[in-house]
Amino acid sequence: MKMFCRMLDALCSLRLTMVCLAAAFILVFAGTLAQVRFGLYFVQEAYFQSWIVWWQAAGGNFRIPVFPGGHAIGAMLLVNLVAAHIRMFAWTWEKVGTQLTHFGLIVMLAGGLATDMLSVESYMRIREGEARNYSEDKVDMELAVVELGDSEFEQVTAVPGARLAAGGTIDHDSLPFRLAVRGFYPNSRLQMITQQGAAVPAASMGTGQRVAVKSMPRTTKLDERDVMSAVLEIIPRKGAELGTWLVSDSLAAAQQFEVGGRRFTIQLRPMRHYKPYSIKLLEFTHETYPGTQIPKNFSSKVMLDDPGLNENRQVLIYMNHPLRYRGETYYQSGYDRDNSGTVLQVVRNPSWQTPYIACLLVSLGLIYQFTLHLARFVRRNKVSPAP
Repeated sequence: MKMFCRMLDALCSLRLTMVCLAAAFILVFAGTLAQVRFGLYFVQEAYFQSWIVWWQAAGGNFRIPVFPGGHAIGAMLLVNLVAAHIRMFAWTWEKVGTQLTHFGLIVMLAGGLATDMLSVESYMRIREGEARNYSEDKVDMELAVVELGDSEFEQVTAVPGARLAAGGTIDHDSLPFRLAVRGFYPNSRLQMITQQGAAVPAASMGTGQRVAVKSMPRTTKLDERDVMSAVLEIIPRKGAELGTWLVSDSLAAAQQFEVGGRRFTIQLRPMRHYKPYSIKLLEFTHETYPGTQIPKNFSSKVMLDDPGLNENRQVLIYMNHPLRYRGETYYQSGYDRDNSGTVLQVVRNPSWQTPYIACLLVSLGLIYQFTLHLARFVRRNKVSPAP
């Protein structure tokens, strides 16, 4: 029991709170400076959406931990607040407001941490008359190996881009071959090889025979994204090797090859998040202010089709009026330049209600506490009637 009390006193101490707040300040300051060199998305992942900030030498794989990440600091602050709440908890009517306020802060911290760890943001681009049952990630990539057959359903084997970055050999039971990573480029630029050029082809098969790949520094601009590329060697489990193939985010079309009489395509593309339903774009409307090209309003009339729940209805998505369905929220985000296609931002956030609950608890606690003190003040200063 004494050990538990000592541990509780250490976790709820004000010193720990100040240390966590100071660490958060240092992390934000260092992350802000790092954005100039590494860009927003890399810093978010490496500094604020991690448990530990690592230092890695240029061109090497050796890493050492240098500072706690945003998740670690947030979790420690949450533990500190919960421990203080347990340590000082006493059920009296005078302290109901304080307890509600503290509990609301706990819910707010826990919800923020859950949102950062569990939320998924992606985008769905649809042309008029087309339907989509998946959205695409804005940052993360995947290698998609698709087996072509007579069935209307495709057999897709997806390999995360982070696995390609790790190198080595990729071996999956669903594939009759292995993939050996012979080159990986987090950011790259492709260039067509001319007869006069002296550039070396990136690969021995497919599009890579006519293209050279050049490694580029990671982009740091918000309106740009890295162009990931990789050179892969296809090694069948039986038979001769199929050479090396270039896959890149710059290559729009998938490349086809055959192994043991089975046909496959290979492509590096944004990571897809598949849905058990589909959304079809019926009409896209883009209005501008008269005499200008400044957007006034743009909206998407879509058909939501979910056979599993017998759902089939039209929905109008426009600014500040999203579609909420199956735990996901669809916002009107952008549009194609020819006004014949829409871009919907898709957000899955299991803890989206926690900020509202936290604000309600804090508000009730503050109102209760203010009302209690006001009533005491009125009673204390009430003038007794003259006899």
